[in-house]
Formats: sequence, structure tokens, C-alpha cells
Amino acid sequence: MKADPSAQLRLLDLQALDSQVDHLRHRRNHPVEAAEIKELLGKRADVDGRLRDQRIVVDDLSAAQAKADADVEQVKARRKRDRDRMDSGAISNPKDLERMQHELATLERRITVLEDEEIEVMEQVEEAGSALAELTAALEQIDARLGVLTSARDERAAELDQEIATVAAGRDAIVAELPADLLALYEKLRAAKDGVGAAELRVRACTGCRITLDPGELNVLRSTPEDTVVRCQECMRILVRGAESGL
Repeated sequence: MKADPSAQLRLLDLQALDSQVDHLRHRRNHPVEAAEIKELLGKRADVDGRLRDQRIVVDDLSAAQAKADADVEQVKARRKRDRDRMDSGAISNPKDLERMQHELATLERRITVLEDEEIEVMEQVEEAGSALAELTAALEQIDARLGVLTSARDERAAELDQEIATVAAGRDAIVAELPADLLALYEKLRAAKDGVGAAELRVRACTGCRITLDPGELNVLRSTPEDTVVRCQECMRILVRGAESGL
């Protein structure tokens, strides 16, 4: 392949821009916040799952407390009715009075048991509520941090997108100057060689693979016309000769 030496040198300018874009895209696709965001998302999923489970516990205990309260009030209401009947004198038969007094004693014992159960459930509700509040606060803290990180990430991504667009505009100008066959070869090599399709021969070494050419290869290059597109025999990238090649 033939190409004007100036076009080959221009290829290095294109490579510099492409490498810059690749670097910018890498920074955009691998933000510094990514690791912490991933970790926090894992923690959030765990806390959110525990929070849902804890809400169920609180709801169940609240229902149990409501039932315990209702049971206590129901027995107390029955005790009040019996006392009112006794106090009103409506029961005059001694056996009926004795039976009523025995029932009141039973009700008192029942109320004591139910109130103890009610207190126990209330304590469980309080503990479950505290655990729910702690999980809620933890989730809010995680969300706040995620908000800060994602905002910083998105802001930096927008800045990088602008930089990429600016560099890409410069790339378009260079592409328009290059021969189609030279550009096609460069793009093919760039796709196969980790983004580097053209490298400068500097001080007798290929800047693409960092290998110093042996004397035989250098002699071949010295005798090769400047408009001939040459390739590095080690990495096969386009090897651009210039003032600092050391030939």
C-alpha cells in the first residue's frame, strides 16, 4: 500500500485522538463511584428485604396487641356488669350471690393473666418498632449516599460525554484528509489491536509493542520508499516513520 508520508504522519494524530476517546470512554464506563455504588446496592437489597420482613412482624404484633386489648376490655366489661348487678341488689339469693362472687374472682384472675399477656405483647411491639425504625433509618442513609454518588457519577459522565464529542469532532476533520484504503487498514488493525492501529517508529523502536527493531529490519526500512506503508513485524500495526525514527 502507498500513502503520502504526510498522510501517514496524520494517521498518528488520528491515533492520538482515538486513544484519547478510548481513555475517556473507559473513565465514563468505569466511574470511580462504581464499586461503592455496587456495594451499597447490595446492602440496600439486604436492608430492604429485612425491612419488609420487619413490617410484617410489626403488623402481626400490632394485630396481636389489638386482640389482647380487646380481650382485656371484654372481660373487664363482664366484671363490671356482674358488679353492677350485685351492687344494685338485684341478686338476693345467697347461693346466687356466692356463685357471682366466685365468678368475679375468676374474672379477676383472668384479667390479671390477660393484662400480663397484653404487657408482653406491648413490649414485643415496642422492640419490633424500634428494629423497624433502625432499618428504616439505615435504608434512608444508604439512599442518601447513593443519591450523592449517582449524582456525582452522572455529572462526571455528562462532562466526559462533552469531552468525547469535542475530540470526535477533531477526529472527523482528520478522517476527511486520509486515503480510504489507509483509513480502512487502520480501522481494521485498531479493532484487532486493543485500539491501536498505528504506531510511531521512534528511536528504532515501535511505540505500539515497545520492541526495538533489529539491524536487519532497520536496513530494510531505510531502503523502503517513504510513501510505502510498512508494518511492524512484531505487532503488525502500521509503523509510521518520522524525524525521530533513528533510521
